[in-house]
Amino acid sequence: MLENKRRLRPSRKGCNIFTTFSSSIMRGKIKDKILLYKLKTRQNSDDFTVLYDKYVKQIYRFVFFKVSNKEEAEDITSEVFLKAWNYIQDNKEIKSFSGLLYRLARNCVVDLYRAKASRGAVPINEQTDMSDGGEWYEDLNNRSEAQEILKALKKLKQEYQEVLTLKYVDELKVEEIAEITGKGKIAVRVTLYRALKKLKFILAEK
Repeated sequence: MLENKRRLRPSRKGCNIFTTFSSSIMRGKIKDKILLYKLKTRQNSDDFTVLYDKYVKQIYRFVFFKVSNKEEAEDITSEVFLKAWNYIQDNKEIKSFSGLLYRLARNCVVDLYRAKASRGAVPINEQTDMSDGGEWYEDLNNRSEAQEILKALKKLKQEYQEVLTLKYVDELKVEEIAEITGKGKIAVRVTLYRALKKLKFILAEK
């Protein structure tokens, strides 16, 4: 009986790893909330700088993947944080600062393509400049592999590109993706499943 209880008892090491990981995520979210509170009460730009430094690379990467142009990605990233600053100054409710940034970035990209369409310009989506800060693919085995995956992603419809980028490039949770895209969690999971299936199909064709 005693042996069975010991077998059922979870590993302390496993529990410690899970606890550490969960605590790290919680600390990050709590820190964001504290900084946002300070911003609203003190309106100190230094507090905003901390949030900027924490998220600027993620937002730039997210935008760059969508527009495939370094200058446009930099401009939009700057615009996103300016809008976020104004949003805070207006004392609007913010449930998640990262969620707000991604929603603003998403809207700015949509505005860019609408402006291009009105001018009759062709959206830049055929070839991505891999020479700048596309740091996300550094963990892959080689650049040719990264190129193949990027090209395959670009063949997916925008909805699939977006959820895959948020999930596997920006490493966001389903709940966060749901908040950013305005979808339910089940809808996000279904979209992720279909997007991955389509991506694997495209890669298998090569």
